Amino acid sequence: MRVIRWVGIVLLLQGCDAAVLFPAGTIGKSERSILLDSLAIMLAIVVPTVLATLWCAWWFRASNPRARRSPTWSYSGRLELLVWSIPALVVLFLGGIAWIGSHQLDPAQPIVSNVAPLELEVVSLDWKWLFIYPQQGIASVNRLIVPAAVPLHLRITSASVFNVFFVPRLGSEIYSMNGMTSQLNLQADEPGVYPGLSAQFSGDGFADMAFDVHAVSAEQFAQWASATQGHGPPLDDAAYQALLAQSQNVKPYTYGRVATGLFSRITRQELPSGYGPLASPRAAP
Repeated sequence: MRVIRWVGIVLLLQGCDAAVLFPAGTIGKSERSILLDSLAIMLAIVVPTVLATLWCAWWFRASNPRARRSPTWSYSGRLELLVWSIPALVVLFLGGIAWIGSHQLDPAQPIVSNVAPLELEVVSLDWKWLFIYPQQGIASVNRLIVPAAVPLHLRITSASVFNVFFVPRLGSEIYSMNGMTSQLNLQADEPGVYPGLSAQFSGDGFADMAFDVHAVSAEQFAQWASATQGHGPPLDDAAYQALLAQSQNVKPYTYGRVATGLFSRITRQELPSGYGPLASPRAAP
């Protein structure tokens, strides 16, 4: 049973490696560099320490007559300098990487590009994701279609409880909070399908609160947006309040038109909030 448990843990870690250590976006690649640089700095002290421990255990074994022992030894200035300087350098290097990286990869920092960013508005609900395209006047649920190699500027809020928006292969995760707007800049460097998820437990439907990011060519995105406009139901106040009803494992679908200023009204709490996992679900209007 213990062997099976460890095999399961290893398989789960392999899944994390595929997502985080094999990024497909500009932000994700920079974060991987920070992770690997930090790992190399820590290994620079961990590996010599482990080797020195093994060597000391071997050299000062009871059967080694050549080992010189000093039971009354109490202090060495050179050894103290070595013991304290190495950890100090490690902290200095790790702190420098964290300081520089936290500024360069600020989620609200725009991605430098010759292409104008695509504006997106994201709302976390119980238990699904709503994506609004304000420039195109359309919206989708549980599926985000974006052009590859184009910066994405996301404004994120929650219609219900605290949540976290995360696309592991594209980069930074960020909080989704009721009555507040978070900003996140991402980019998918190449076409593909990148799973996204909720990284904060939020009730019964949390396990199914996932979505896919479809990065396509600019031409395919334009065709999809044009085909979606005017087709399907409109996302007005009544449709939004229907979305507030708690639901699980929701299949992706789109809205052909979005009411003007809907995201701002959600953020300002001018529209009703979601029920939350601890509240008794109300009947959808």
